[in-house]
Amino acid sequence: MVAHYYRELLRFLQGTVRDRDTAADLAQESYARVLAVQQSGETITEPRALLYRTARNLVIDQYRRSEVRGAYAATDGDAATDAADWTAGPEALEPEVAAMSSQTVDALLAAIGELPLRCREAFILHKFDGLSQAEVARQMGISVTMVERHIKLGMQACRARQEQMQGSAPSDPSTAAPRSKP
Repeated sequence: MVAHYYRELLRFLQGTVRDRDTAADLAQESYARVLAVQQSGETITEPRALLYRTARNLVIDQYRRSEVRGAYAATDGDAATDAADWTAGPEALEPEVAAMSSQTVDALLAAIGELPLRCREAFILHKFDGLSQAEVARQMGISVTMVERHIKLGMQACRARQEQMQGSAPSDPSTAAPRSKP
């Protein structure tokens, strides 16, 4: 299990905490906790899900600790600060923000799902599976130039969907996703 999910988890954590060393520490702690559960004799039916849930909880715990430390350091001697501000979670965990984020993800996944099959495959292999363009080309049996075109088309479709969700028309017609004629 360790070798299979480590790089994937590390990429997830690096994107979340934006610090390679902290991400590596959190990944290691996540694995340690999941392995401790396994060694306790408990059956884990979905190790990947447990690993990600553990990592996510560790990120939240770390954020809360750093926020509290920062609040105490910033308010040393300032009694007017409300204690409720010290315990506030990250804005990303607010229900409205989480709902908007979920809607954005759903919309982007729909845009990706609407791509032509080979384009979608190249885009997913590159953006989600982390393969280089050369690796995608080898795996799909196409040229790197074609992979670049597929990825560009996928990015354009995602950008157009984001702009559509934000209520504005695409600023550059060449970056808009192809539209069907009425």
